[in-house]
Amino acid sequence: MASIPMPTLSGGDDRFSRALIIQSLMSVATVILVAAPLAPILWQSLVDRPLYEAGGLFTMDNYARLFGDAGFYDVIWNSALLALSTTLVAGVLGVAFAIFLERTNLPGRRILRSLALWPMYISQLVIAFSWFMMYGPSGYVTLLSQQWFGSALWNLYSIPGMAVVAGTGLAPLVYLFCASSAKRIDATLEDAGRMMGAGSLRVIWSISIPLMRPAIIYSALLTFISSLEMLSVPLVFGRPVGLEFFTTYLYSQGLGGITPDYGLLGAAAAVLLAIISLLLVLQGLLLRKAGRFVTVKGKAQRQKLADLGPARWPLFAFFLVYNIAILAIPLAGIALRSVTTFLTPLMAPFDLLTTQNFTLIFAYPAYVRSITNSLLISALGGAIATAFVALVTLVVHRSEFRWRRQLEYVALYPRAIPGIVAGIGLFWAMLLLPVVNLLHGTIWILVLAFTMRSIPTAFGAISPALLQIGQELDKSARSCGADWWTTSRMIVLPLLKPAIFGAYVLLFLSFLKEYSSAVFLFSPGSEIIGTTMLSFWANGDTGPVAALSVIQLVITALFVFVARLLLRSHQDV
Repeated sequence: MASIPMPTLSGGDDRFSRALIIQSLMSVATVILVAAPLAPILWQSLVDRPLYEAGGLFTMDNYARLFGDAGFYDVIWNSALLALSTTLVAGVLGVAFAIFLERTNLPGRRILRSLALWPMYISQLVIAFSWFMMYGPSGYVTLLSQQWFGSALWNLYSIPGMAVVAGTGLAPLVYLFCASSAKRIDATLEDAGRMMGAGSLRVIWSISIPLMRPAIIYSALLTFISSLEMLSVPLVFGRPVGLEFFTTYLYSQGLGGITPDYGLLGAAAAVLLAIISLLLVLQGLLLRKAGRFVTVKGKAQRQKLADLGPARWPLFAFFLVYNIAILAIPLAGIALRSVTTFLTPLMAPFDLLTTQNFTLIFAYPAYVRSITNSLLISALGGAIATAFVALVTLVVHRSEFRWRRQLEYVALYPRAIPGIVAGIGLFWAMLLLPVVNLLHGTIWILVLAFTMRSIPTAFGAISPALLQIGQELDKSARSCGADWWTTSRMIVLPLLKPAIFGAYVLLFLSFLKEYSSAVFLFSPGSEIIGTTMLSFWANGDTGPVAALSVIQLVITALFVFVARLLLRSHQDV
């Protein structure tokens, strides 16, 4: 007997089913969202006049002028050197965190784990400002060191100095990727090394770290890319001494003059985009043979913590002093600066106390609006972006959509788009497309930019959880007559709630911290905390900068605290 096809709840021909319509719409929306900033940049780099002027002619003159400028080679060299130095600092620190906090009996590991991750929650802009106020040329700690030793012991207005600031801020990223790899190392291999007479530190160096190579490579390239697209540290510590980098070059070309050279700006942005895209391709090639480092198999032995012996307490002291130096002191300094007229070791801070910095912030509607806009964009925009990416993830991993693999590549490509490049591209898209131009002057253009930038983050948070849900559930629902959308809405998405909430937490914090893609897009009425801080910084008003930094830190701390409580209560259920 011929089988009778199971009806779908959407009804009609399968070629025009509800599932296909939803999947096609999500795919088209993702492609448009990712292409929106890219197409104008590539177009602008290849025409002889600004995009808003009619009659543009194809030309390679913009690239010829860019590479004909001797100063641009300094930009490339400085950017590469800073990225390499930052990657080295972040890599050494992040791998050390992963090894000592996950594979050894170091005291206080639980507290140190939380402290190690905190720089990841804080805006790079706030990190740069806080380091400037404490360790900059006129910083509080720098002036103290000059009193005690006769001269400053460090110079943040240099590439090594900037690498320390940026590297300590990006070290949690390396730790996050390497920690899971460190946990999965087969203890039998380490035991074999100890049986041959090797000490714990020798085993870590010769066995544990080499087995973490895929995670180290991945996080190193991610750190290198993050360093190339970083704006805050080069802007605060590089520009005052004439050190130009890719991001500050784009910033000055786009905002530094009355009549920006859009052709040169487009060419420089396209070059940076091409470099990062090539780095992502290199990352994929290097990780193709990651299977050689698999050690967790059916007979793998349970983990054992390496005994550090007498070295455990000196190492604990090192990690504690490190967190005090790179986290506690800068944050305490920026908090103190927010409630003082100025900060100097020559006078007691309690003699300089004031509330005028916070009074200034809350006295002007534009400054208050920057705070409320940031909260609205983070809360509502983060929720919209999370829902969007959750649907994209379903199409990629849980559908029969013809172009789902290509959609995955498109969804992950924003990793190659620096924030400042995304801002430039969407700014030009507003000039060209009437639909996008309707968003000009509103916070929704910022939501659009932040969402595009955050697709890989949310996709990476949701995908592993989705892949762990057996497809038998889908098949059972389909056998009862449910179509793809009903199955996804009634079965798969409810099971994904913890992962979706985790993605929302990441996007809320990401949207709250984001500033680089907003510098070209905001206008009166759509200010956010980051752009307002940059405006104050450009005018030399460090007090209001510190006050806004403290407000952002308080919002971040409260949100992380509440999110952890909710996650913990969900796990207890």
